[in-house]
Amino acid sequence: MNDAQLGCPALEHTVDRHERLPLGALLALATAGFITVMTEAMPAGLLPQMSSGLNVSQALIGQLVTLYAIGSILAAIPLTIATRGWRRRPLLLSAIGGFAIANSITALSEWYWLTLIARFIAGVFAGLLWALLAGYASRMVAPHLQGRAITVAMLGAPLALSLGIPAGTLLGTLVGWRLSFAIMTALTVVLVIWVRWQVPDFAGERVGKRMPLRQVFTLPGVRSVLLVTLTYVVAHNLLYTYIAPFLQPSGLDASVDRVLLVFGLASVLSLWIVGSLIDRWLRELVLISAGLFLLSAIALGLWRESPSVVYIATAVWGLAFGAMPSLLQTASAKTAKEAADTAQSMLVTLWNVGIAGGGLMGGLLLGNLGVGVFPWIVAGLLVLTLSVAIKARGHGFPRAE
Repeated sequence: MNDAQLGCPALEHTVDRHERLPLGALLALATAGFITVMTEAMPAGLLPQMSSGLNVSQALIGQLVTLYAIGSILAAIPLTIATRGWRRRPLLLSAIGGFAIANSITALSEWYWLTLIARFIAGVFAGLLWALLAGYASRMVAPHLQGRAITVAMLGAPLALSLGIPAGTLLGTLVGWRLSFAIMTALTVVLVIWVRWQVPDFAGERVGKRMPLRQVFTLPGVRSVLLVTLTYVVAHNLLYTYIAPFLQPSGLDASVDRVLLVFGLASVLSLWIVGSLIDRWLRELVLISAGLFLLSAIALGLWRESPSVVYIATAVWGLAFGAMPSLLQTASAKTAKEAADTAQSMLVTLWNVGIAGGGLMGGLLLGNLGVGVFPWIVAGLLVLTLSVAIKARGHGFPRAE
């Protein structure tokens, strides 16, 4: 029984025992994820325009993405712990409102240092929001629908990566980067109204129910989920970050956008496929996801000179990756139960560490051994991922009952 049930019996009947998904509320959460990813990645697609507008190099504009990630890494755990007693909807609205403030500052700022501060603030609120979403979605529905609810709530991220960011880059080219960030602010204001109208409120954790961070970390299965998260995300970002140089032998380095579009569309398809299966076949889907990614990495290692193999392997990789955030967050929420938000904050932190770690590892390997070794390093990480997930059959990734 969760804290919402303890604090508000009426909500127990009307919300927690829904036999249907509350799509309006879940899509509001998905839109929050969409705005979060768009806010994070838009500078990467607008490097020349922002460089010219702020009179700094493109390399320095690239650090706007880095500082955003640092904000998420530093803030996710302490902010989530500090706000455990808050009611959930006001906290969610505060996190969303933070994006409106940060994007407004970014749109209006004439100074690079002020833009950096805005990006760090956005990253802080992103860390909090990602820690909230899965637990929030799972509390809206009955236990046997929690995986599907989380999958819908996570839909915004792959949509932003596959469609939103290219559209945002095109929009920035047409109307300018400042107006692009202003439009993101307007979307955020609309989302605030939507959340206030559609998303139910829940009580925070009671003082006597709050587990210390160390106790949550030692819950059976939590460490397995976190280790699978770290190894999988490092493997993914090692390849994804350096996809352009990796594509050179196949002659597709001038078609990076098409390759990434194939990846993005396959990711969205993956969510659609997994959505109806996740609650009953969570363990099997995690193993299939890691296994497909492993096969894709091996194919890329053996035949990366072949454009057709690259496209097919990238599509398989997208299918493997698309639903993995939902799978991992569902596993974390089910494993940690009442401490789901704290467990999610650790998962979010490790996810961002994995992004940074994959980029750092790729940079070191690129300068020393070359991109040819990337698929084999990825394969090694995925073997570790599979090993941990297979062993976590009791807790973390349990067998279906």
